[in-house]
Order: sequence, then structure tokens, then C-alpha cells
Amino acid sequence: MKAFAALLERLAFTPARNAKLTILQHYLERTADPDRGHALAALTGDLKLRAVTPGLLRGLAAERFDEVLFALSYDFVGDLAETIALIWEGPGGADLPLADAVRLLETTGKAGLPAAIAGVLDRLGPSERLAFLKLATGNLRVGLSARLARTALAQMGGPTLAEIEEIWHGLNPPYPELFAWIEGGPRPDRAALAPFRPVMLSTPITLEELRGLDPAEHIAEWKWDGIRVQAVSEGGVRRLYSRTGEDISGAFPDLIDEMNWEGAVDGELLVRREGAVATFNDLQQRLNRKTVSRALLTSHPAGLRVYDLLIWGGADLRPLPLIERRKVLEAADFRSDRIDISQLLPFGTWDDLAALRAEPPAPVIEGVMIKRRDAPYVGGRPRGPWFKWKRDPRVVDAVLMYAQRGHGRRSGFYSDFTFGLWSDDALVPVGKAYFGFTDEELRELDRFVRANTTERFGPVRAVAPKLVVEVAFEGVNRSARHKSGVAMRFPRISRIRWDKPAAEADRLETLEAMIDTPNVFDAEGARAGVRHGRTKRRGGGEAPQEAGAARPLDGVETPSIPAGYLDEEE
Repeated sequence: MKAFAALLERLAFTPARNAKLTILQHYLERTADPDRGHALAALTGDLKLRAVTPGLLRGLAAERFDEVLFALSYDFVGDLAETIALIWEGPGGADLPLADAVRLLETTGKAGLPAAIAGVLDRLGPSERLAFLKLATGNLRVGLSARLARTALAQMGGPTLAEIEEIWHGLNPPYPELFAWIEGGPRPDRAALAPFRPVMLSTPITLEELRGLDPAEHIAEWKWDGIRVQAVSEGGVRRLYSRTGEDISGAFPDLIDEMNWEGAVDGELLVRREGAVATFNDLQQRLNRKTVSRALLTSHPAGLRVYDLLIWGGADLRPLPLIERRKVLEAADFRSDRIDISQLLPFGTWDDLAALRAEPPAPVIEGVMIKRRDAPYVGGRPRGPWFKWKRDPRVVDAVLMYAQRGHGRRSGFYSDFTFGLWSDDALVPVGKAYFGFTDEELRELDRFVRANTTERFGPVRAVAPKLVVEVAFEGVNRSARHKSGVAMRFPRISRIRWDKPAAEADRLETLEAMIDTPNVFDAEGARAGVRHGRTKRRGGGEAPQEAGAARPLDGVETPSIPAGYLDEEE
């Protein structure tokens, strides 16, 4: 556990991607089986352990610590596992092999789990206690995606990342055959059919950057507000994967039943009713479920819009130019009214495409995808073949209402913010955001919260309604789960309005008017990439995969979206 704890600490406090890869690669090279396999599975989210809930941890704390002392400690630290790890009293000093920790969490029954966890915490030091609790809760928070972890494997030599990802779904922790292959042994037997193939990703682009490209060498299609998936049907086995390779077939049995072909296709998973694409909020009702009720299957029917073919008719089409794959796609018969083909957009110049982007035919369109006609299908994100030109985010000016301590590196700062809009003469909470600002702005926000606190609720503080923040978001929908009656998609703080009085912040009616309506562009704005009435602000990136949803407060919650679904790449 000592080596695993050191790995997590170094990853958490190392921001650079390449440095993270080096740290993990060295750990995997120097750590023996099966500990390194269990560590890799924990980092990729493939380690399935008995769930250790926050309630269980709070129960352990209640047995060991004074309630007020623990509440004050938790308020200061901001992270439940870290608080317990720091203040737990025990002899410590011992070590526990990672494989033994995994075995304990896998085999201990529910009734005996609290005592077993307490016994482990008694034996370990603070850093090892924290690593054990992170392992137990499955909440590592070290800023490392599953794909980046597999990239570290590929850097060890031997198989490439694409080769590793193609067999990954058929492997089980602690991956002895995988490490043997990397070290020169035989390729693991991929016993399961319908494997996942690495998905090709796009890079953002602007109109000015597009002007340096030849429009005749590219095609374009709408970018729909769903989730990227790979649908595979081979040898009677059918699977639906997220773009990171997570098997999500169980949540979409209605679509699995419609996959009447032999091959692998790349497309967008959507909820569709009578031919119309529903909002992402509707699709979210189907995500992150192991099973789906008959009522939900009826009310939220799944559909697939196909972008590309990877395997078809027994042939691997990925090396072919896009335009050749497109010909095969247009001739394909999917034999289902739930599955159709993404249509190409007619344009001769980039200004023509800008005009189309400015007036999409449906409010759930996020922008346009632009692809080179001669591009092969290559897993990962090669620069040049595919681009995404997303619509500019919607924005409102909201008033900061509550703040909550962050986690991990942010545990010493108030970094999770609830904001509201005016309704009559009162502020109504409409959303939460925990990113979009710089480190220096985070420190400024933290100072503001501490200096303007009016009430405390454990780790949450209510603040005086003085500070206006510009909030950017991708869409807004009606929601009965939220006190305001609306829900934003991917809200983030794009600017701190120190200059604006709180009384001049936007009203709830302004946000409600954006429901189910596309972004509005004026004629010049369509060409310049500017939203009508306001220029696009910085902070347009989407939520990081590692970010977790903040706690609900006053009827406002951040949508819980699995990392594999989060559409930050596409």
C-alpha cells in the first residue's frame, strides 16, 4: 500500500500529462504482479469492489471521534476520506500489499465490512490510510483518465495503444497475460467477440483556422447533442460501447435488439421520438443504468445516428479514405427505423458552412463536424483529419449564493459554487459550477467567500449576494428535480463580474427563454463566431472526466455523468 499511496500522491500533485505518464510507467515497471494490475484496474475504473459508501465512513467516524471535532475537521479538510485518514488514531506503521487490500474488499460481507476497514486503518499510516480509502470508495481523483493509463502501458514497449485497447474489454484484473505480452510474451487470446476498437476523435477549430483549409477537401455534418458510441455486432454478440470503451449495452437493450448487422459502426446515441431528437437531458435518464424499466424504454426510446463504418461485411474499412467508407455506409442496410445515417451538409465555402451553423434545424445540434475526405479512421486524436466547430455557449450573469469546499488539491479552497438568478425580488438557485476559472481566480473567489459568509452548513457556506459571475453552459431544459424548474448542461464560470452590481444580474425568465431554442447569431456574428449581443468568453472547455458532481443544495445538482459518457472530446 505504501507504493500505491506514493503513486496516487505523485499523480494528484503532478499537473503535466507527460509527467503523469512517466510516473505511472515507472510504477508499472517496478511493481510486481498482482499489485500493479490491481493499481491499473483502480486507475482505469475496472476494479469492481464492494461499495464503501460515505455513510459507512461516517459511521466509522461517529464511533471513533467527537461529533463536533470531526465536523470541524471535515469543514477544514473538505474531503471525507482525507479527513478520516488524517485524524484516525491507531498504532500505524505497518504495510498491506495492495492485492491483500483488494481481496479484503472483494470478499468481506456487508455486515463485517466496517470492522474490517477499521482494522486496516489501525495498521496503516496517514498516507496509506488515504490510499486505502480512495481504493475502497473508487474515488481516486488523481487527474488521470483510463486512456492515459493505457497509454502508459503502451510506453513500456511492445504492443501499441491501439493494440492494447482492442483487446482491453476481454481482460480481467490483475491482467497477468497483458503484462506478459508487454514484456515479450504471446498476445492474449481475445476470447470474447464484438471487441471495442479505439475511437477517432476530433480537435476544436475556429473560422479563422478553417480559412487556411480547402473546403473542397472536406465534408461536414451536424454535431448532435448525444454521446459518441461504437456499436458492434459480430458472431451473434452485440455490444454498445462509450467512446472510452465502457460497455453500456445493459442500459440500451432496445437498441441492442435492433443491431441486425455484422460489423462495427461509429455513431451518436440519442433519444428519439417520432423522428425528432430529444434533449441530452432525456438521454441522461437512460445513462449509468444496469437495467432499464419497461416504462423508461417506452418514454425514452434510444436511437443511433451512424457517422462511420469501421468493420463491415467482414472487411476492416478503417485504412480506407473517408469518402470510400462513406460510399459503403450509404449503401448499408441497417434494417431498423431506430438507426439512420448522418447526412452531409451542402456547402461550397466556409462562409456557407458558417451560415448553416448559425441556423441549425434543431435546438439539440451542438455545431458541425468537419472531416477530410481522404482521412483513414485512426484511433485517438490525430491533428488534422477531423475537426469540431461547436456553437458558442449560452451565457447568463448570475449571483453567487453558496460555496462548498473542493476535493483533492482543492480541499483547502471553496471551489464548488451555487449561483442564482432573480425571480421577483428573490434569488433562485439555478446551477452549480466548479471549473472555468484560473488558479488565481480560485484564490480570489475563496477570499470572497470567507470574507462574505453569512451562514454555515457543515462544509457549505452561504455568502452575501454581492458577486456576479458570468456562467457559460451548453443547453438548458425543464427539470422537475430542480427548485428553479430548469437544468443547465455543463455550466462553468467563464468570467467573474467584479464590476457588475448584483441587482443587474439576469432574471430567471432570461434562462427560461433559452429552453429548447438554439443559440442566436446575427449575420456578422455567424461569420465571426460571435453570439448575438455578446462576444464569446473564455472558459469554453467542457467538464474534466475526473471532476465529480458536487452535492445537491437547495434543489440544485450537477448532473451525474459517467466519465466514459462525458462529451468533452467530441
